Amino acid sequence: MADEIRTLARRWFEEIWNDRRDATIDELMAPNAVGYMEGAPEVRGRADFRAMRDTLVGAFPDLRVFVDDVVADESRAVVRWRLTATHQGDHLGFAATHRPVSIRGLTWLTFREGQIVEGCDAWNQGALIQSLMQP
Repeated sequence: MADEIRTLARRWFEEIWNDRRDATIDELMAPNAVGYMEGAPEVRGRADFRAMRDTLVGAFPDLRVFVDDVVADESRAVVRWRLTATHQGDHLGFAATHRPVSIRGLTWLTFREGQIVEGCDAWNQGALIQSLMQP
């Protein structure tokens, strides 16, 4: 079972973030799933997730996530990842800076019946915004 959870976690990042497959959101995310990120409102359900993802992809259209490691058990996975992108859109509320960014983070996913029911991201969003707004 841990291998299945590990595979689902990798698919989440590869198909949803890198390939932008909306159908995979419906497949892997429970309708009432909840997500947590530091300094951001809770993401509740698929529509909220899509809106959050669209904001990030709108700001960073070349966004690419690399999964460095996944630790899993029968219902949970912790994913260590890195992200590279270039700030090319104004979706964060300010004009594109065209600066490259590189971020490292962790995501803790809880699965039930093959779908994510809870996710918790740990990465420094504040430092990202601050670095983009500096002259």
